[in-house]
Amino acid sequence: MSQISVPDVTPRTHDPLGVHSVEARGDKVAIVGAGAVGSTLAYAGLMRGFARTVALYDINTAKVEAEALDLAQGIQFMPEATVEGSSDVAVCADADVVVVTAGAKQQPGQSRLDLAAATISLMDKVLPPLLEVAPNAVYILVTNPVDVVTLAAIKKSGVSPRKMFGSGTVLDSSRLRHMVAQECNVAVGNVHAYIAGEHGDSEVPLWSSATIGGVPIGEWHDDDGRPIMTREVRDRIHRDVVQSAYKIIEGKGATNYAIGIAGARIVEAVLGDQNRILPVSTLIDFPGVGEVCMSLPAVIGRGGIKHSVPVPLDPQESDALESSARSILSTYQKFGSL
Repeated sequence: MSQISVPDVTPRTHDPLGVHSVEARGDKVAIVGAGAVGSTLAYAGLMRGFARTVALYDINTAKVEAEALDLAQGIQFMPEATVEGSSDVAVCADADVVVVTAGAKQQPGQSRLDLAAATISLMDKVLPPLLEVAPNAVYILVTNPVDVVTLAAIKKSGVSPRKMFGSGTVLDSSRLRHMVAQECNVAVGNVHAYIAGEHGDSEVPLWSSATIGGVPIGEWHDDDGRPIMTREVRDRIHRDVVQSAYKIIEGKGATNYAIGIAGARIVEAVLGDQNRILPVSTLIDFPGVGEVCMSLPAVIGRGGIKHSVPVPLDPQESDALESSARSILSTYQKFGSL
């Protein structure tokens, strides 16, 4: 079994809308982009109480102010927080975590890698002013193609890979666990399995380390003693995970609920210093390929990525991850220096 690891690498009163008057205490999260993903992430985080101040930033003034007001007016039914919204980047000042959800919208039939040029160009405009007002924040990129965008952002900004990373395959791994749980008729919390590599078509399910209640996934049987997670079933689940976003986009135009919740969960891991293992996209030196951003499990805490988790890989998984790394790097080399 081979292994690949990630290398070591004050009260606030700003309230442009006046939507909430309680003086903020504790952590501040800035969310860049008040579209479907950004507003859903804010809602999910507020419901979970992940910060005392949540700031929405978007160039569409009417949209961002409306989203902030709508969220703020529901605070009575959530953990106490201040909600801010503005088209002025100053709303993000001194944030502890900045989540970037702004990006080109994926259209039906488009792959995530098709979005690379437009989203990287947008990051060139968005990141410099954010780094000026929130220089000490942990930056989480939740925009597609997340691996290529994260690599470009790290290279151009000079921010440590520990403090700037992508949401990666956190959502894909959640989709995988959900489908395995349905197939095996168990609670999803008892399924431990990861998707690694690209957040996209070349992503790799790490079946060799997957378990259900501590039992290797290939050894899980039905009541008659027959194995459930056969190769055919695993291949079908993998295809369904890859196609999930396309199916949702075709039906409703965008994915927002699951990725919003997943993004909020990553923020919680950072602000709560939870040492939670999540497959985020970060800079690695992939053997035989070079530097690339892709997802592998890592321990996430207050400062961002604390260290990697050396997950064992079988030869097929190693080969698939190398192919995934090459696909990401190829796209970056086309668009990353724009």
